[in-house]
Amino acid sequence: MTEKVPFKKNKKNNVHYVDNSKFLEEITKYRNNVLASIEAGTAKPRVPNYLGECFLKIANHLAYKSNFINYTYREEMISDGIENCITYIDNFDPDKSKNPFAYFTQITYYAFLRRIQKEKRQQQTKYRYMRNIDIHDLITQDHDTGDYGNEFIDYVKKQMDMIDEFDKPDEPKKNPLPKRRPKYLDKKTIDNSLDLG
Repeated sequence: MTEKVPFKKNKKNNVHYVDNSKFLEEITKYRNNVLASIEAGTAKPRVPNYLGECFLKIANHLAYKSNFINYTYREEMISDGIENCITYIDNFDPDKSKNPFAYFTQITYYAFLRRIQKEKRQQQTKYRYMRNIDIHDLITQDHDTGDYGNEFIDYVKKQMDMIDEFDKPDEPKKNPLPKRRPKYLDKKTIDNSLDLG
């Protein structure tokens, strides 16, 4: 007879896409190699493939967050994040922090924000250029005699109207709630009215 083994629930292995302890170990080795090369006066060593893979995984996973996923220039954002991680790899000090994952995720996050701002400025420049040219003459040719739909021209005009929104300076937001008097002032007015009465 075969013996029945009671059913045991398997705990999920909490596997992260970047192992922080191994990441810390590898970056510490790399930092020690860099310091040794500086003391020896030799060329700075190349970043190991494992660290590059970690930077790539961090940037890719961060790009799939809800606040970054819908941008059409996500590849540029990922490239900027990896470039900034490699640029600032020497600034990470294992003596001060034991969490390189958070450090490089923050670097990647701000690289994404800088790329978004840069793309918005370029889009703003495109809109300003489009405002200065005559779109209707650009699209229609002299030899066109037929009547064509103007959906594209209408779309472009709507896009150019958005330029005015970019050009306006941001106004400070007004608080929709009315200001309430502090309670101690209400108490003083009650006390004063009782003294007078």
